[in-house]
Amino acid sequence: MKAFADMTLDEILKDGGWDCECGRHHGAGLKYLKVERGAVRFLPEALEKLGKKKPFIVCDHNTKKAAWAQVKAVLDEADIPYVLYEFPYDEIEPDEYAVGCLTMAFDRSCDVALAIGSGVINDCCKVLAHAIGIPSMVVGTAPSMDGYASNSSSMIRNRIKVTLYNACPAAIIADIDIMAQAPERMLWAGLGDMLAKYVSICEWRISNLIIDEYYCENIAGLMRASLKQIVDAAPRLMERDPDTIEAVVKGLVLSGVAMAFAEISRPASGLEHYFSHLWEMMALDRGKPYERHGIQVGVGTLLTLRIYDQLRQMKPDRETAQKFIATFDEELWRSHTRRVFGKAAEAVIEQAEREEKNSAQKHAVRLERTLENWDKILQIVDEELPPTQDIAALMEQLGMPMLPGDIGVNDQDTIDGLRGSRDIRDKYLSSTMLWDLGLLYTLPVPGVKEA
Repeated sequence: MKAFADMTLDEILKDGGWDCECGRHHGAGLKYLKVERGAVRFLPEALEKLGKKKPFIVCDHNTKKAAWAQVKAVLDEADIPYVLYEFPYDEIEPDEYAVGCLTMAFDRSCDVALAIGSGVINDCCKVLAHAIGIPSMVVGTAPSMDGYASNSSSMIRNRIKVTLYNACPAAIIADIDIMAQAPERMLWAGLGDMLAKYVSICEWRISNLIIDEYYCENIAGLMRASLKQIVDAAPRLMERDPDTIEAVVKGLVLSGVAMAFAEISRPASGLEHYFSHLWEMMALDRGKPYERHGIQVGVGTLLTLRIYDQLRQMKPDRETAQKFIATFDEELWRSHTRRVFGKAAEAVIEQAEREEKNSAQKHAVRLERTLENWDKILQIVDEELPPTQDIAALMEQLGMPMLPGDIGVNDQDTIDGLRGSRDIRDKYLSSTMLWDLGLLYTLPVPGVKEA
């Protein structure tokens, strides 16, 4: 079998999927894809390919302005009936309320959910479609994230950021003429979401080494290829050149396919995403606005790269790690968790107890493997992570926010973002490794002053 990284999109998405050398079968469930100028004209063809007659169309005020006129004209010309639902409020969170709104508005005569939008709209439609047993499809409005083709949705449940695994859209229409008009911050967000892949692949390999998490080099190679495609095009991104936007969109789709193949978000999400998740949860708890996810992820990526610059200079110390776990104060940790997570804290604490996150026995096993494999860990870091100054230079060239302060995140929230990241989900992160080494609460966070 040819490597995924060497295949075209059409080859990767062949019917029936692929039996991989990793021992698993990989398939995305994506049955129709158009990425080109004027692609919205293919919407009737996509519906016919799926055997669907009447879409339940979901948009918000902004995405309606971006694409509804084009979508409506195509559907009307083809005499295709539809039901349109436009969220009646501006700030849409991907939570129980948003999905509840869609559920209550859904017309049972419809047989497919059609999202007009990008991250939040697409994720909510995937959750709705999975819950009621119909396929979803999407007309993208911005190259702002890599979840178009993923089989997961980034949602808020019980005030906690979670990843829900459902199904990838059955059809994706990416009209470059529409997506090239996306606001500047959405272009930044798409690039920020992709820069995260350096860290996510690095952590995936380390997690495989330390806790035997499933890992597929073929999928990792596909993610690296999609990342290279986008980074190569990135310097021309803000010019909105259609060829550049098309290259970026195809890279974002490939990234989503990689997640669908792995059936987990791991190939695309690491510590950098958890900075974003924590900052978003903090803002929601306080009733304050927050930056776009991909922009936060870009800032988190640069922050994580700087943390790894520190780790490269360190030699783990068994005595430090063992003293840390021997004196670990569970009540102090609970107090810290309640301060950081606010209303979501009790759910976080309950989940941590269920997963035995602070277990001394589990810590001992991970610590031993970390110490034994430290040279291999550093080798993985050197192989996967680019020079921090190169990523900083690219982000600066494009005018992107680079520091937590640039997006309204203060020093304490930055520190809490790192220290609280391991507590959200049962996932091995760089912060897990720091905790195992007894360094999570003492390592200086780059560019941040302790209170």
